[in-house]
Amino acid sequence: MEQQRLTYQETGQFSKLVLDYLEQAPALESFYHRPPKLESLEAQIQEKSKQFDLQDRTRLVQGLMNQYKSASALSPEIESRINALGNQQTFTVTTGHQLNLFTGPLYFLYKIIGTIKLAEQYQRACPDQRFIPVFWMASEDHDFEEISHFKTKGHKIQWDLNSSGPVGRLSTESLKAVRTDLAEIWDKSEKGEFLLSLFDQAYQSGRSLAQATRILVHALFKDDPLLVIDGDDPVLKARFSTVVHNELSQGLCAQAIKRTTDALVQQGYHKQVHPRQINLFYCQDGLRERLIKDSDGFSVDQTALKFSQDELLKLVESEPQNFSPNALLRPLYQESILPNLAYLGGSAEVAYWLQLGECFKACQVTFPMVYLRNSVALFPEKAMRKVESMNMTLSNLFLKEQDLSRQCVGSNSNLPIDFGPQKKHLKQQFADLYDLASRTDPSFLGAVAAQEKKQLKGLDRLEQRLMRAEKRKNADLIQRLLKQREYLFPEGILQERKENMSWGFFELGLDFLALLKKHIDPSDQRFLTLIFKS
Repeated sequence: MEQQRLTYQETGQFSKLVLDYLEQAPALESFYHRPPKLESLEAQIQEKSKQFDLQDRTRLVQGLMNQYKSASALSPEIESRINALGNQQTFTVTTGHQLNLFTGPLYFLYKIIGTIKLAEQYQRACPDQRFIPVFWMASEDHDFEEISHFKTKGHKIQWDLNSSGPVGRLSTESLKAVRTDLAEIWDKSEKGEFLLSLFDQAYQSGRSLAQATRILVHALFKDDPLLVIDGDDPVLKARFSTVVHNELSQGLCAQAIKRTTDALVQQGYHKQVHPRQINLFYCQDGLRERLIKDSDGFSVDQTALKFSQDELLKLVESEPQNFSPNALLRPLYQESILPNLAYLGGSAEVAYWLQLGECFKACQVTFPMVYLRNSVALFPEKAMRKVESMNMTLSNLFLKEQDLSRQCVGSNSNLPIDFGPQKKHLKQQFADLYDLASRTDPSFLGAVAAQEKKQLKGLDRLEQRLMRAEKRKNADLIQRLLKQREYLFPEGILQERKENMSWGFFELGLDFLALLKKHIDPSDQRFLTLIFKS
């Protein structure tokens, strides 16, 4: 399988903040702890070892054992991995994502594979320690609309359900209708039967969405030493109760996050997540709404629930599971309960992690090494050959459609579309006039400048007219090129954000995951395109 790698800069798909972070720009040095490199690993291990004690490990082992038993997913291999977390020489490498139906977009897989590969790299670098890859389920998210659908074989599969509260607690009982639709769409081929068996294995009657997602992830990565964690857990949240208490009583995290966010904005960067006065949700079955501080204590947004500060702080101790961190506090929760060294996330995640440096310091929690997850595109070989026959390259396809059309015309027209030489010649002629103007009446200088501007604009208009004419002449060629671009940008959206893993299995076969594992490398910070035979 052929592969091509582009810098993230070349793709035009990433923010200045992320690109500067990858380049370790001096302006961002104060916003993270250590750069995501193997050279940082030993120092990260030493610092995390001091912060994460045996009591923390015992609680983590207990919480994970309970989770896996309740999901009927505790195999001997998984039990061994969980118990290993009780050893002070065991550490984790983590990624996380929403509980998308049947994994949702392709990059769900890229995150997990990158994390598995990163743990392997750490293992080779430090053989005396053990490194376990972890998938953190965003089970407390309440945005059901974002996770309730996926695309397969041109069909949008929609889970119709009136939902409220944390999505991880939802019953999968109503997915029977979805299963019926999939049985019709996925034919009786080996690939279709394989995908349907995965669906059946995960979304069995009586399971919550969190339990089903755990089963699905392990079914996909059954040969890898992966653990899946549900943060919606009273045992694990008890460890986080001190942070919750300080947030409610002092606004400790909120103040620290605001300082860091303001500093990022002053450096000219856009804030990814807006920090709030209280970065917590109140969470019960059927309910997850923001906690709002008011003159009488606290209220729960969109409800009539109200608490005095004393009442709420007592609930933190007795019912820690009722408090849920928002997007900005979730990383702190994760790093408080895991012996974690690195987090692998998407560009938006990298951006909001950089808002958290002061917060981690205030709570005396070690800030992990933050890696940008691998971005991958799958592109048919026959499409690549068509692109090359049009005198274009893979990198050209990442241009915006307007720019791509211009590039296509410029590469295939027999006429010189670029009037750059003519403009250069014109400017040279006016240089002589400027010299003359400098030796005569000053008013003549303005007249020369006005005439130069007028003639350059005229050349611009002629260049644009010629381009439009050549676009009309090459309209069929442009449309063929844009058709190939749709593989990378289906419906105008980057492939990894639009297509489901089922597309990968149908296009590349049952060894799809093995192929991804072979080529994904979390230490190679470039955009990977795999060119496959179809």
